Amino acid sequence: MFFYALTAAQAGGTPNFLSLLPSIGIILVLVVAGYFLLIRPQRKREKEETEMRSSLSVGDEITTTGGIVGRILSVSDDTVVIGTSGDCTKLRIVKGSIARVDKKIGEPANTEEKK
Repeated sequence: MFFYALTAAQAGGTPNFLSLLPSIGIILVLVVAGYFLLIRPQRKREKEETEMRSSLSVGDEITTTGGIVGRILSVSDDTVVIGTSGDCTKLRIVKGSIARVDKKIGEPANTEEKK
């Protein structure tokens, strides 16, 4: 035989606050976990990307989201001009399309591979 527990609402009565407390607790735990697992890391990444793009300077080597590698020739508010090859092909790109800075000016080249 199966035994079913009837809640106050199923039995025809009005539910009291104490019967809803476990459900509210589970929802709160899920919201807090979602914040720490989803929202907080995303904000941290956005902050790091904004700092990286604001610290760009002439001479830095960058890689764009499209895979273009070049050296920064000039920097303005929203755009960057890069030189991409030995004959110095110039491209003007938006700062938002910069994926990473490969080498900052003044930093020594990393000759040792990361393991």
